[in-house]
Amino acid sequence: MSTSGSFTATVFPDASTEGSPEGSSRLPGFYKLGLKDRRTVLELSAGLSRADLTALIAGGLDARTADQMVENAITVYGLPLGLGLNFLVNGRDVLVPMAVEEPSVIAAASNAARMVRAGGGFLAEADDPIMTAQVELLGVPQRAEAVARLEAAAPTLLEEANAVLPRLVARGGGVRGLEVRESGADRLVVHLHVDCRDAMGANIVNTLAEAMAGPLAALSGGYHGLRILTNLCDRRCVRVTARVPVDILAANGFEGAEVAEGIEAASRFAEEDPYRAATHNKGIMNGVDPVVIATGNDWRGVEAGAHAFAARNGSYGPLATWRVSAKELCGDLVMPMAVGTVGGTLRLHPIARAALNLTRARTAQELAMVIASAGLASNLAALRALASEGIQRGHMALHNRSLSFAAPLGGTRSTSDATIEGKA
Repeated sequence: MSTSGSFTATVFPDASTEGSPEGSSRLPGFYKLGLKDRRTVLELSAGLSRADLTALIAGGLDARTADQMVENAITVYGLPLGLGLNFLVNGRDVLVPMAVEEPSVIAAASNAARMVRAGGGFLAEADDPIMTAQVELLGVPQRAEAVARLEAAAPTLLEEANAVLPRLVARGGGVRGLEVRESGADRLVVHLHVDCRDAMGANIVNTLAEAMAGPLAALSGGYHGLRILTNLCDRRCVRVTARVPVDILAANGFEGAEVAEGIEAASRFAEEDPYRAATHNKGIMNGVDPVVIATGNDWRGVEAGAHAFAARNGSYGPLATWRVSAKELCGDLVMPMAVGTVGGTLRLHPIARAALNLTRARTAQELAMVIASAGLASNLAALRALASEGIQRGHMALHNRSLSFAAPLGGTRSTSDATIEGKA
């Protein structure tokens, strides 16, 4: 994989031995277990602290903590939190926490991850965690001269900007660059690019934008307008590739080669048609959002960045593409991923902390790679279903199960459940 530009490839610590209970994401038959037994397996395999296990088993956020998190709180709204299984990311087994209300998402992602695992697992790398502050400058006379002044003053402005963020600088982060853009007939926009380290960075960047608006406006000869981060964090992208042996894609009477060709055709459709691309990308976000939510991150910001990135060339396109090469199906995903492993909700929400610890991601970049892998897995699952049985068959089996109150809580899953999970 490329290592050009600000690209940073991160490799996880060595994985536990394949098939061993502790540390492995391969938990065959997990879906057959009752709720209590799944928790027992989790305790044996995840290596979590007692506090994290207690939080996960307690299964909720108390109302008092909720009242500290948001204004006008009246109660707590719950979502199921399940485990994405079979994920191998950069050679390391990962149990992927997923908070989602939609049936079949977790099962489908787990099944797709099993297929990718057969091809060596997901290979991922992430840019440095750069977020961008925007400062709008209006009423600027002689804009060309103003741009030249701002660019010439960049070294001094960067020093001043870093002085605003001493704690971030002490942690190895800080303002890395300044860019001046002309936007519209009467507007300049200054971008300040900030390495946020393991924070998502919204508060850091907004603080910086507010502090630097006055000096930038004075230097331009105009006045400042808006000063806030952009969620199109295209300097903070994550890239994931997957290779799947064609034979393993066989399903429901379709040979693996037929399914692989169908997946490539569906990918090309999304590349040529924005209406199809929207649903293609929704399938990716089916895997991304649940992990972002489970780990206490801003899923709305991630969604905004993803869709803006998909339209960055003037038309809306897919975030992931698939091609058949020799006897492999090859998938590639690129998208912005602004997530953090410190601050925000993690300070207050015990399950978010436990879910983050479950991934064993040491940095925001590592977490981004896990999340993007879940997105590519979900995309593969959806396209495989479309190329073979159709999207509804497996989905509706689990949907109907969720509507039925006949089975007791924690009971075993039906044969149709195993169909979509591929008996993972």
